[in-house]
This record gives sequence, structure tokens and C-alpha cells, in this order.
Amino acid sequence: MARRLTHIDKSGAARMVDVGAKPVTERVAVAEGRVTMGAGTLALIVSDSFTAERKGNVIAVARVAGIMAAKRTHELIPLAHPLGLTSVAVDIEPDEALPGLRVRATAKVSGKTGVEMEALTAVAVACLTIYDMAKAVDRGIEIGGIRLLEKQGGRSGHWRRKE
Repeated sequence: MARRLTHIDKSGAARMVDVGAKPVTERVAVAEGRVTMGAGTLALIVSDSFTAERKGNVIAVARVAGIMAAKRTHELIPLAHPLGLTSVAVDIEPDEALPGLRVRATAKVSGKTGVEMEALTAVAVACLTIYDMAKAVDRGIEIGGIRLLEKQGGRSGHWRRKE
């Protein structure tokens, strides 16, 4: 792991990391987050009751929003590189124990830099979309636990979060 902030130069100025000399490798990142809400709100989402209100299926819309966000990460995060993603998957599962939804995103690329920011952005925007679509019935919704679970590829190799 690096012992310095790679996006800050010696003078303290922000900079985009030069990845020009790095080799192209297969890179994968997995991130997760959760959206907690009232049990009744979760039941509405799972039963697809929001469709009748013309908002559409919450989980399907949030999945597409997450995928779209991953593809636009470089437009949202100032020092992120634009990437030609080869795959983005966003999985959203109900969890009655929360109660709420668990969101997981996997981003893949063959490139010179990692896809951690793309996976994290996909999760964040999917969670925000769930909030946006359900806020009319539950203002107490909370988004949390957004974190990187795993990354593979590149010079630093394979990393997995230890619980």
C-alpha cells in the first residue's frame, strides 16, 4: 500500500496520476452499501407497489442508475481517469433484518488504472436513487456502509477487506 497520497504532488497541489507507463491488466473492483428504511417501505419496494405511482420499479431503476453512474465516474470525481469499462453489475437485495436493501456493484476494465471509484460510485448512486424514489413515503431512510470489498489487478494485486 502506498505511503503517500498519490493525487497530491510534492508542492501539495492536486494532480491526476500519470498511468501512461503502467501495463494494461484486467482489473475488478467490488463495493457495497446499504439503504435502511422502515419495514413498511421495504415491503412496498419488494411488492413493486411504487409502479402504480408511475415511478417505476425501484430496484430496476436504481440498478440502471448505478450502472450509468459508474460509466460517468470521471465526470463526477475530479481526478478519476475516463475508463472503457468492460462490465458493470449492480445487485440489489432486500434484507429484512436491516430492514432495507443491500447494494453491491462489480466493475471491470482492461486498463492501466483501477475501477474502485467506479464500483463505489455505482453503489452510491444506486443508494441515492432508492432514497429518491422512496422518500415520499419514508423520510427516515438512511444510506450507509458504502465501502470497497475487493479489488484485483494492477501492481498492488489482489486486496480483500478483512472483517
